[in-house]
Amino acid sequence: MILITQDKLDSEVVRQKISKDTNGAVCIFLGSTRSTHQGRDVMYLEYETYHKMAEKKLIDISNEIYDKWQLDDVAYLHRIGRVDIGEISLIVGIAAPHSKEAFLACQYSVDLIKKTVPIWKKEVYVGGEVWIGTPEDMAMRNI
Repeated sequence: MILITQDKLDSEVVRQKISKDTNGAVCIFLGSTRSTHQGRDVMYLEYETYHKMAEKKLIDISNEIYDKWQLDDVAYLHRIGRVDIGEISLIVGIAAPHSKEAFLACQYSVDLIKKTVPIWKKEVYVGGEVWIGTPEDMAMRNI
Protein backbone atom coordinates (compact mmCIF):
# COMPACT_ATOMS: atom_id res chain seq x y z
CA MET A 1 0.00 0.00 0.00
CA ILE A 2 1.56 3.24 -1.17
CA LEU A 3 -0.32 6.52 -0.95
CA ILE A 4 0.59 10.20 -1.22
CA THR A 5 -2.43 12.32 -0.40
CA GLN A 6 -3.69 15.61 0.96
CA ASP A 7 -6.25 13.73 3.06
CA LYS A 8 -5.78 12.96 6.76
CA LEU A 9 -4.06 9.63 7.39
CA ASP A 10 -5.59 6.74 9.38
CA SER A 11 -3.28 4.17 10.96
CA GLU A 12 -6.13 1.71 11.54
CA VAL A 13 -6.66 1.43 7.79
CA VAL A 14 -2.96 0.60 7.44
CA ARG A 15 -3.08 -2.01 10.23
CA GLN A 16 -6.04 -3.74 8.62
CA LYS A 17 -4.42 -3.69 5.18
CA ILE A 18 -1.10 -5.29 6.21
CA SER A 19 -2.27 -7.65 8.99
CA LYS A 20 -2.48 -11.33 8.08
CA ASP A 21 -2.69 -14.48 10.16
CA THR A 22 0.82 -15.40 8.99
CA ASN A 23 2.25 -12.26 10.59
CA GLY A 24 2.94 -12.25 14.31
CA ALA A 25 4.14 -8.64 14.37
CA VAL A 26 2.80 -5.37 13.02
CA CYS A 27 4.98 -2.30 13.47
CA ILE A 28 3.42 1.06 12.64
CA PHE A 29 5.37 4.31 12.75
CA LEU A 30 3.43 7.57 12.93
CA GLY A 31 5.25 10.80 12.12
CA SER A 32 3.32 13.80 13.42
CA THR A 33 3.73 17.56 13.59
CA ARG A 34 5.21 18.72 16.87
CA SER A 35 4.59 22.15 18.39
CA THR A 36 8.23 23.21 18.77
CA HIS A 37 11.45 22.73 16.83
CA GLN A 38 14.86 24.11 17.79
CA GLY A 39 13.30 26.48 20.30
CA ARG A 40 10.72 27.89 17.89
CA ASP A 41 6.94 27.61 18.21
CA VAL A 42 5.73 25.74 15.14
CA MET A 43 2.30 26.71 13.76
CA TYR A 44 2.05 23.98 11.08
CA LEU A 45 4.02 22.11 8.43
CA GLU A 46 3.51 22.18 4.71
CA TYR A 47 4.69 19.37 2.44
CA GLU A 48 5.28 19.44 -1.30
CA THR A 49 6.32 16.62 -3.59
CA TYR A 50 7.25 15.55 -7.05
CA HIS A 51 4.44 12.99 -6.98
CA LYS A 52 5.47 10.63 -9.77
CA MET A 53 9.07 10.32 -8.57
CA ALA A 54 8.01 10.06 -4.90
CA GLU A 55 5.71 7.13 -5.69
CA LYS A 56 8.50 5.41 -7.62
CA LYS A 57 10.93 5.86 -4.71
CA LEU A 58 8.37 4.42 -2.28
CA ILE A 59 7.93 1.40 -4.57
CA ASP A 60 11.72 1.03 -4.70
CA ILE A 61 11.89 1.06 -0.89
CA SER A 62 9.12 -1.53 -0.72
CA ASN A 63 11.06 -3.74 -3.14
CA GLU A 64 14.22 -3.29 -1.08
CA ILE A 65 12.35 -4.36 2.06
CA TYR A 66 11.23 -7.49 0.23
CA ASP A 67 14.78 -8.24 -0.95
CA LYS A 68 16.28 -7.67 2.51
CA TRP A 69 13.68 -9.39 4.73
CA GLN A 70 11.25 -11.12 2.29
CA LEU A 71 8.43 -8.92 3.59
CA ASP A 72 5.70 -7.75 1.27
CA ASP A 73 3.12 -6.59 3.82
CA VAL A 74 4.25 -2.97 3.86
CA ALA A 75 2.50 0.37 3.73
CA TYR A 76 3.90 3.84 3.11
CA LEU A 77 1.52 6.77 3.36
CA HIS A 78 2.64 10.39 3.24
CA ARG A 79 0.49 13.43 3.53
CA ILE A 80 1.18 16.56 1.50
CA GLY A 81 -0.16 20.07 1.87
CA ARG A 82 -0.79 21.64 5.26
CA VAL A 83 -0.39 19.40 8.32
CA ASP A 84 -1.39 20.98 11.63
CA ILE A 85 0.10 20.35 15.09
CA GLY A 86 -0.59 16.80 16.26
CA GLU A 87 -1.68 15.56 12.84
CA ILE A 88 0.03 12.63 11.11
CA SER A 89 2.20 13.31 8.08
CA LEU A 90 3.79 9.87 7.62
CA ILE A 91 2.70 6.32 8.30
CA VAL A 92 5.05 3.40 7.78
CA GLY A 93 3.52 0.01 8.42
CA ILE A 94 5.42 -3.27 8.32
CA ALA A 95 4.00 -6.69 9.10
CA ALA A 96 6.25 -9.71 9.55
CA PRO A 97 6.19 -13.18 11.05
CA HIS A 98 8.48 -11.97 13.87
CA SER A 99 8.98 -8.66 15.70
CA LYS A 100 12.70 -8.26 15.00
CA GLU A 101 12.21 -8.07 11.24
CA ALA A 102 9.18 -5.78 11.59
CA PHE A 103 11.11 -3.29 13.77
CA LEU A 104 14.23 -3.37 11.60
CA ALA A 105 12.29 -2.97 8.36
CA CYS A 106 10.21 -0.14 9.82
CA GLN A 107 13.24 1.84 11.01
CA TYR A 108 15.05 1.19 7.73
CA SER A 109 12.01 2.38 5.75
CA VAL A 110 11.60 5.59 7.76
CA ASP A 111 15.28 6.44 7.29
CA LEU A 112 15.16 5.78 3.53
CA ILE A 113 11.96 7.75 3.07
CA LYS A 114 13.47 10.78 4.81
CA LYS A 115 16.71 10.54 2.79
CA THR A 116 15.52 9.59 -0.69
CA VAL A 117 11.87 10.41 -1.37
CA PRO A 118 11.31 13.83 -3.00
CA ILE A 119 8.89 15.20 -0.42
CA TRP A 120 9.89 18.56 1.03
CA LYS A 121 8.79 20.03 4.35
CA LYS A 122 8.28 23.70 5.14
CA GLU A 123 8.09 24.57 8.82
CA VAL A 124 5.91 27.58 9.51
CA TYR A 125 6.60 29.04 12.91
CA VAL A 126 5.79 32.20 14.81
CA GLY A 127 7.81 34.88 13.06
CA GLY A 128 8.83 33.05 9.91
CA GLU A 129 9.21 29.86 7.94
CA VAL A 130 11.99 27.57 6.76
CA TRP A 131 12.32 24.59 4.47
CA ILE A 132 13.64 21.60 6.43
CA GLY A 133 15.96 19.05 4.81
CA THR A 134 17.11 21.21 1.91
CA PRO A 135 20.86 21.40 1.18
CA GLU A 136 20.85 24.96 2.54
CA ASP A 137 19.17 23.85 5.78
CA MET A 138 21.65 21.02 6.24
CA ALA A 139 24.61 23.39 5.68
CA MET A 140 23.25 25.77 8.31
CA ARG A 141 23.09 22.90 10.79
CA ASN A 142 26.55 21.59 9.73
CA ILE A 143 25.15 18.16 8.93
